[in-house]
Amino acid sequence: MRARTGLLLASLWIGVNPIPVAAQQERSAAELLDMSLEKLLTVQIDSVYSSSKFQQKVTEAPASVTIISAEEIQKFGYQTLADILRDVPGFYVTYDRNYSYLGFRGYGQPGDYNSRVQLLVDGHLLNDDIYGEALLGTEFPVDLDLVDRIEVVRGPNSSLYVASAFFGVINVITKRGGALGGLAVSGAAGSNETYRSRVSYGRDFDNGLEVLLSGSFYASQGADALFFKEFDNPLTNNGIARNADGDQFQQLFANVSYGSFTFQGVYGSRDKHIPTASFGTVFNDPGTHTVDTRSYADLQYQDKIAGGWQLAARLYFDKYDYEGTYIYSSADPDVASTVTQKDLGYGTWLGGEAVVSKKLFDRHHVTVGSSYRQHLHQDQTTYDLQPFSEDVNDRRSSTDWGSYVQDEIRLSGSLILNVGLRYDHYSTFGGSTNPRAALIYNPFEKTTFKLLYGQAFRAPNFYELYYHAPGSEANPFLKPERVKTTELVWEQYLQHRFQFTATGFYYPIRDLISAANGVEAGDIQYQNARALDLRGFDLSFRRRSPWGLEVGGNYSFQVARNHDPADFSVNSPSHLGRAFISAPLIRHALFASFDLQYVSSRKSLANSPLASYALSNFTLLSRSLGEKWDISASIYNIFNRQYGDPGRPENLQDVILQDGRTFRLKVGYSF
Repeated sequence: MRARTGLLLASLWIGVNPIPVAAQQERSAAELLDMSLEKLLTVQIDSVYSSSKFQQKVTEAPASVTIISAEEIQKFGYQTLADILRDVPGFYVTYDRNYSYLGFRGYGQPGDYNSRVQLLVDGHLLNDDIYGEALLGTEFPVDLDLVDRIEVVRGPNSSLYVASAFFGVINVITKRGGALGGLAVSGAAGSNETYRSRVSYGRDFDNGLEVLLSGSFYASQGADALFFKEFDNPLTNNGIARNADGDQFQQLFANVSYGSFTFQGVYGSRDKHIPTASFGTVFNDPGTHTVDTRSYADLQYQDKIAGGWQLAARLYFDKYDYEGTYIYSSADPDVASTVTQKDLGYGTWLGGEAVVSKKLFDRHHVTVGSSYRQHLHQDQTTYDLQPFSEDVNDRRSSTDWGSYVQDEIRLSGSLILNVGLRYDHYSTFGGSTNPRAALIYNPFEKTTFKLLYGQAFRAPNFYELYYHAPGSEANPFLKPERVKTTELVWEQYLQHRFQFTATGFYYPIRDLISAANGVEAGDIQYQNARALDLRGFDLSFRRRSPWGLEVGGNYSFQVARNHDPADFSVNSPSHLGRAFISAPLIRHALFASFDLQYVSSRKSLANSPLASYALSNFTLLSRSLGEKWDISASIYNIFNRQYGDPGRPENLQDVILQDGRTFRLKVGYSF
C-alpha cells in the first residue's frame, strides 16, 4: 500500500510539474515503487556551521541564514563573490569600476569600504586592518571553483564574532582535496577580451594526508570605450575613456590537512585600471590604477580534549598591501605636464583564537572562546614623484582582543533559548560588552519561528581615524558606531520539497560613521554624524524536485530612515527582487538556468533618482561526458539593459554606467 501510494503521488506530481522526457525515462517504475511516501515528500534541511561554530540545522541556528552551494555557483554561472551576493535576500551590490561594494537592508552609503560585514574563508577573517574592507569582486583572493558552499549569516546575532560583524557574517567554505580526486584544469573566455585559467590538484591519501593546491590567472581588457558625460569636452577626448578599464589577477591557494591539523595559505593580487578619473585624476589616462594584494597563512587544530570538550584553535599571520597610482595634471609649468602620486596602505598582523564547546546536562550546548590580534603595521603613505613631495606618512600599530560565551539551552523539545555575551577591547578606544539572544520555537516538525536580538559596534578603521592629506581630514576622535537589532524569522518547509522563509527586521544605528564636510572648504572628514533606522522584511521561497528542477525567488522591502529630515538616504532601494529557474534538459547531464534580478529606484549623492532596473542572465551547463568534463555558456544582461550605480564622493560622475550584454564560455576537465 505504501509503495502504491508513493507511485500515485509521484504520478500526480509529474502531471502538474512537467519535466524533460529524457529525465522521466531514466526514472523507471521499479525505482518509484521502491520509494516510500516519506522519501518522496522529504525536504532536506541544510546545516550551517558559521552561526554557532558547530554544525547545526539551519532551523536551529540563532540567525537568519542563506546557503549557496557549489552546484548553484556552477548552474548560474557566477563569476565573482559579488555576483553571488546580488542574489541573496536583502543584499545588493554597487560597482564603481574599481571595487564592488555591498549594500544591506537599505544601507549602501557611497564612501564606505564593506567594513560592516565580516568576510571569512574557512573561518579566517579576510577584512584588512587599515580600511576594514571585505574584497568581493575580482579582488576576492580565492577562485570560486574551489568553493564548496557559502554561508551568509545576517545581523550581529552570534556572540562569536567581533565588531566588524555589524551587519552579518559571510563564510566562504572551500573544498577539500578529496573532492577533486586528482588534477583538474579549467579555462574561460568572454567579452572584453576576458580570459581565465586554473590548475588545481587535490587528493586524499591513504595515510590520512589531504592536499589541495591551486593556481588561477585572470586578465580582461575591460570595455574598449566608456562614455562619461561629465567629461564631454574636446580637451578630455569628448568624454570617452579608451582602454582604461583593464583588470588582472593571480591567485594561489593551498590547503593541507593531516590528523587534527590543517594548514591553509592564500595569496591573491589584483591590478585594476580606473576609467572614471576618480579623485580628480587625469581623464583617459590608463596609468591610474590600484593593486590590492591579500595573503595569509593559517594553522588550525581541531579535536576532542579532556572532559569531552571539543577544541578548535588557530594561529595565523596576515598581510595586506594596497598600492594606488594616480596621474594628476601638474600645476607647475616648469615640470612635466602630469604628476604621478602613490597612495599606499601596508598592513601586517598576527593572532590566534581558541574555542571550546560541549553539550552539558542534555539541555545545554556551551561555547567559550577568546581571540587576540597584534597589528604590527597599519601604515598609510601618500607621496608625489618627480618632484618628490610627501603628503601622508602615518605609521601605527595596535592590538585588540575579545572573549565570549554562548549557551544553547533546549528548554523543551520544541523550544530553544540561545544567549551569549561578548567583550572586545581595542587599544585605540577601550572596551565594549555586547549581549545576543535568540528564542527558537518549533511548534511543528517543519515550522520554525525565531525571535532574534543582537547588539554590536563597529570600531572606526585606521583610514577613517588617521588619513590626512589635501582634500581629506583625519578625525582621531571618532567613536565606535553601534546597532541594536531585532528580527522575527518564520521558516516553513512543506511537502514536495518546498521551502519558504519570511523575516522582519529593525536595525537602529547610532553614531554612524560617514563622510562629511571637514573644517576646510572642500575637504572630506569622517564623523559620527548620523542616526539611521533600517526596517523592512524579506520573503523567499524555493522548490526542488527529485528530478533536478528548481524554481524560486525572493523579495525584500527595506526602508532606511534618517533622523535628520534634511539628510536623505543615498543608494537605498526600497525594493529588491529575484526569480530563478534551473531545469535539467537531460538528467544529470545538461542544465538550463535563468535568473532575473530587480533593483528599484535609488538616490545618488546629488539627490538625483536613478532608474530602477531588471537584469536577466542565462547559463547552459553541460556534463554530457560524465564527471570529467564541465562546459558552460553564459549570457549576462541578456536584453542589454542600460543602468547605473551611484557615484562615490571621489567621483565627478553622479551615476556610473554598468556593463551591457556580455558572455562567457567556460570549460573544465578533471583527470
